[in-house]
Amino acid sequence: MPSLRSVLACGYHSSLARSAMMALLAAVLMSSQVRAQDRDVQTIWRLLDYIAVDYTGAVTDGQVVSQAEYDEMVEFSGQVETRLGSLPDKDAKAVLLSLSRRLRTTIEGKASAETVGTEARALATALLSAYPVPLAPATPPNLTRASALYGEHCASCHGARGDGRGPLAANLDPPPIAFTDIERARQRSLFALYQVITLGLEGTSMASFDSLSDEDRWGLAFYVGSIGFPSSQAKLGESIWRSDPTVRQRISDMTALVGIAPDAAAAHSEQADALMAYLRRNPAVAAVGEGRLTLTRERLDASLKAYADGDREAAADLALSAYLDGFEPLEPVLAARAPDLVAEIETGMIQLRSAIASAKSLTDVTASQQHIVELLNKADTALASQSASELSSFLGAFGILLREGLEALLVVVAMVAFLQKTDRRAALRYVHAGWITALAAGGATWFVATYLISISGASRELTEGFGSLFAALILVTVGIWMHGKSNAEVWQRYIREKMTTALSRRSGWFLFLLAFIVVYREVFETILFYTALWAQGNELALFGGAFCAMILLTIIAWIMLRYSARLPISTFFAVSSILVAVLAVVLAGKGATGLQEAGLINVTLVPGVPRVPILGIFPTQESLLAQLLATMLLCAGLWLNKHRRVSVK
Repeated sequence: MPSLRSVLACGYHSSLARSAMMALLAAVLMSSQVRAQDRDVQTIWRLLDYIAVDYTGAVTDGQVVSQAEYDEMVEFSGQVETRLGSLPDKDAKAVLLSLSRRLRTTIEGKASAETVGTEARALATALLSAYPVPLAPATPPNLTRASALYGEHCASCHGARGDGRGPLAANLDPPPIAFTDIERARQRSLFALYQVITLGLEGTSMASFDSLSDEDRWGLAFYVGSIGFPSSQAKLGESIWRSDPTVRQRISDMTALVGIAPDAAAAHSEQADALMAYLRRNPAVAAVGEGRLTLTRERLDASLKAYADGDREAAADLALSAYLDGFEPLEPVLAARAPDLVAEIETGMIQLRSAIASAKSLTDVTASQQHIVELLNKADTALASQSASELSSFLGAFGILLREGLEALLVVVAMVAFLQKTDRRAALRYVHAGWITALAAGGATWFVATYLISISGASRELTEGFGSLFAALILVTVGIWMHGKSNAEVWQRYIREKMTTALSRRSGWFLFLLAFIVVYREVFETILFYTALWAQGNELALFGGAFCAMILLTIIAWIMLRYSARLPISTFFAVSSILVAVLAVVLAGKGATGLQEAGLINVTLVPGVPRVPILGIFPTQESLLAQLLATMLLCAGLWLNKHRRVSVK
């Protein structure tokens, strides 16, 4: 008969399961509603973009030149007004409706194409400001696949070369768009093309391709959007992109690239054509462009202004945001190209926040801010000079996984070796369940970060910080315990007392929790780093780096387990206790630094202390004190172990 505790536990877990299911159902319903609203907003935006581009073919000098085109413009402007009315109520909705009525009146009055285009685009911009929707692909599209998809789905109407002369074109009214029409191509953004591909176009033979994945639809948008700009111009476009910082600031990230019409991309149409020929064929360069660094500079400037105005709290918040929201997401990409520069920028950010917290003079704070800006200029050069090489992608993927995986591996292997050494193999399932669950949770984190929400820099640093401190605390206790068993006589006594006692469920779940925490912390960081590296392209090189790192980690695990099996039990515990103690001190420093970078604890610089991340050493009082505290706890535990041995003797 089950005990009362087990019955209550089952009821408790059942209640938790029901609550989790209800929360999941609510999340799914909410997500469905958000997607429906996004689709309505995207449809309105697409109609406005179509009006802005195609009105010129309906009216010229106040006269209708194509009645069918003009009727379509009137119909579409009416649809815009109707669809706006069905959107959820917001303060800005009344303004949007007023602008839509004005646009409809302007079209009915047969105004100039310039006036209609200006009003339509102004309304489209206001719409996205009031009802934001995803505007860019999560990663650069695969244009090789897009070319094959175009041949399969589009060439029969638009032609193999995109000239609108496909085998079925003669029977279509209106005829298919010619993507080779340069005047039209200059007015059409990639986002507009994506919308048409996704939702189709009413009143035409253009069907919706919503059945394709989001990545494939973006790939088609980039592919057809590049047809009007010959590849022969791409070399010139690359030269402009690398040499002109103004262009890189205007097209600062993927969102800017897909949202900008080619005519607005550069001062001259020739430059714009060349830029589009290059960027639409090489979107990865915009994925690691100046967007984040521009945001970093803006927040740093705002921080300095707030400090000059006497608002130290706002200055500190803005300096923190400059790191978390601006620079930190670019860290893995830059680290693959200029790792020393990453360390310099991180140190500079810490120095700036320390100067603000210490109420240093405006001159000192300004000097710290200007030093960071100089480093950001170097970072800009490193990021914009070229897209990531295959070697840098390989080394980045290899180094990240090896570094993060090694820390988790050392703890997990020590746990496995201990259980094997003490003949408690039945408890291995808890350890294996812990790290396997951590990998599954990491996969869920990747899915959430890619498709549902954006994990902020603060969330990442908090997860790493608390995870490191929690693991350090556990490892301190484990290290002390292992050291206590390193004496052969003590170990034999322990075996006599405990050999007949099975490992309790509570101890088993403790092993599970430790394995989960130390592995998930590393998986979490690795996934976020890999997501950033994936945006650069070179997927095969990235996979190759990850594969080689996994092979090396497997070899290291095999060597550690094989070597530990040959050690005498007392030596095993002595070596393991030293290893665990070192890891505890390292993680204590990393944990404190993570909380500092998230803005949760203060930053007080210690001049002259080197920055050695692999050992958890950072030049701040707080991180060094955390390591000192961990060391003191370990020393106290070792002293107690020695004292107990003496008293027993």
